[in-house]
Amino acid sequence: MERRNQTIIKLSQTALMAALCFVSFTFLQIKIPMPGGDATSIHIGNTFCVLGALMLGGWYGGLAGAIGMTIADLLDPVYIVGAPKTFFLKLCIGLIVGFVAHRIAKINESTDKKYVLRWSILSSVAGLGFNVIADPIVGYFYKQYILGQPQEVASILAKWTAAATFVNAVVSTILVVLLYNILRPILRKANLM
Repeated sequence: MERRNQTIIKLSQTALMAALCFVSFTFLQIKIPMPGGDATSIHIGNTFCVLGALMLGGWYGGLAGAIGMTIADLLDPVYIVGAPKTFFLKLCIGLIVGFVAHRIAKINESTDKKYVLRWSILSSVAGLGFNVIADPIVGYFYKQYILGQPQEVASILAKWTAAATFVNAVVSTILVVLLYNILRPILRKANLM
């Protein structure tokens, strides 16, 4: 019975993180129109993907980001064609953050606040740094070879996406580290981590 309750709690927390990814991307973004009817945006959706990976583990955090932000893409006529790319990249962000935080650093086993702070920063940078590199590269090939956009357009979009993704990564890293290090003691005390 205890194992089943833990699974239900973890799935509920994953659903909450997915909802936060969806809401923060859908309603708290600054959309930047691009050539060909495309767009990129400044948003904090990745914050909750990374926060989920730190709190719940890489698989659950990545799944939360992948589900929440893919649904957001599917409901937006500008982003709908990019939904498969979003699912893949957000899942990867969560897996990378979870791997660094929980497999390498084992932050759940530590009570040292400075250690947890340092590794929450490093794991956030690892996951979001991956996204800064992968999003424009995967986007370039996806737009050119899957969506059939001309190379020049795909190249311009990749450059703008790289800039926006970098800004998103910096803002999300700051937010994640603050939120995680504030919420961690509270959630541990309530046995929710």
